[in-house]
Amino acid sequence: MSEQARIIIYKTEYCGYCRMAAGLLDSRGIPYQEIMVEDPETRMKLIEKTGWRTVPVITLDDELIGGFDELMQMDRSGALQERLA
Repeated sequence: MSEQARIIIYKTEYCGYCRMAAGLLDSRGIPYQEIMVEDPETRMKLIEKTGWRTVPVITLDDELIGGFDELMQMDRSGALQERLA
């Protein structure tokens, strides 16, 4: 990918909501970066940074969006497209 993705999904391999978040972005043609948080050290850093203990943790321009539900809500309301414009 030539330009840096503005959306980052922190995820684990086995997380269904992580796959659904990636699928939503894929269906809209929105580029994103995935960061795996399988190991305890990476997970602790994510918890310290965001306060979230569950995945996915989704950020846009380094600002916390939330998880899949919040991403879907932003998509449905048009707020996601507005923020990316």
